[in-house]
Amino acid sequence: MEIDIQRTKEVLGKTAAANGAELIRKALWRKDHASIIVATGSSQFEMLSELTREEIDWSRVTAFHLDEYIGIPFRHPASFRKYLKERFADKVAIREFHYIDGEANPSGEIGRLNKLIEQHHIDVAFIGIGENGHLAFNDPPADFETTAPYIEVELDHACRQQQFNEGWFPSIDEVPEKAISMSVSHILKSTSIICTVPGERKAEAVKRTIENGITPDIPASALKSHDSVFLYLDQDSSSMLPRL
Repeated sequence: MEIDIQRTKEVLGKTAAANGAELIRKALWRKDHASIIVATGSSQFEMLSELTREEIDWSRVTAFHLDEYIGIPFRHPASFRKYLKERFADKVAIREFHYIDGEANPSGEIGRLNKLIEQHHIDVAFIGIGENGHLAFNDPPADFETTAPYIEVELDHACRQQQFNEGWFPSIDEVPEKAISMSVSHILKSTSIICTVPGERKAEAVKRTIENGITPDIPASALKSHDSVFLYLDQDSSSMLPRL
């Protein structure tokens, strides 16, 4: 795992996007088509904004949606489909974007997505880490054993509290209790992973991820088993790490 600490979240976002863009371009040099995973949340604002400005032949890129609440309509302010369409897909001439339909029957939607993604190798995964250490919506203790690309998960209280605190819902009671999420094992199948984690609220999760062993109780710790992970932090999210 390569750790890059930047002074501000704006510089962090720009640096992470530049590296991610370069990895996409390298994939397109090697082959005709590239596939990526795109995450959501307030931690991804700056990175995604910068990524849409990069010179990439998006007509040769397919994107997959990382996770989505079950039961959330597209127009809901917390809809990750809405987030990704407005902040990313509408700003680039991407070949395909495969969204997770949170309003569909979960088992049928998971089956559809799994068939789709199994036809692609993910070249670059753009992800973050939750305050409880989750990857995508794989809350602790995460399922490290499943080989299914997408799974149905239950959201723990800490995860739901984070979504409320970030302003996506008017009350914690309105945060859904279930979601469709890409599994940890499938995220780790990506050739490279760009993990963007700004903000003081993430400092403890970052510390636990880096300083502990690989364990389902800290889902993000699984990233340490991957050969090509780039972890981007700012001064706030790295504040609990020892200064070298």
